Amino acid sequence: MEVVVLTGAGISAESGIKTFRDADGLWEGHDVMEVATPEGWKKNTEKVLEFYNQRRRQLLQVEPNAAHYALSALEEKFNVNIITQNVDDLHERAGSSKVLHLHGELLKVRSCFDEDLVLDWKKDLNIGDFCEHNSQLRPHVVWFGEAVPMFSPASEITEKADILLIIGTSMQVYPAAALMDFVKEDTKIYFIDPDPAIASSSRVKIIKEKASVGVPKLVEDLLK
Repeated sequence: MEVVVLTGAGISAESGIKTFRDADGLWEGHDVMEVATPEGWKKNTEKVLEFYNQRRRQLLQVEPNAAHYALSALEEKFNVNIITQNVDDLHERAGSSKVLHLHGELLKVRSCFDEDLVLDWKKDLNIGDFCEHNSQLRPHVVWFGEAVPMFSPASEITEKADILLIIGTSMQVYPAAALMDFVKEDTKIYFIDPDPAIASSSRVKIIKEKASVGVPKLVEDLLK
């Protein structure tokens, strides 16, 4: 049986990773347009690099939580694919074997000359860190205004889901929100969020809990 899991900022927030945007529209005090757009990169490359350096340092200091580990345990009985909007590696660290990152990965960088040239990267990234083509390296993260190349493979995975779990995401941000449109008519959907953005129905079961509580409970039930 195919289980597809869509995860967002809510699952990582419980590990101590700051969510994408605070209520005031700032990202840890930064205007998102200054640190997460191609225009921001051109305007102040050093500022963008330091912003992601801070995120990378923070990521290396946190650990997966109960929700991440529970999803890993689902692989005992199901073919599990995780599609995450998060750029952290907490799913992988918890043991999940098939994780697709819609918006890139914080622990990778890529060449500004050749976007297919991607390198693993755990240290700070600075001006003057070049690829083999003598071109500046940039965070391997999808910024506002850029294409989401992993959306197509994500939609193909979602089409096969017998069970769809939506965890810690409002499903309000596109194109990720559109993935729900790809599931089969008889796919059972579980939405786990303390403040769910959608209503329950015959197809959708709402679990009004934070991820670290709701996910282990649901996984236990599914494994039975």
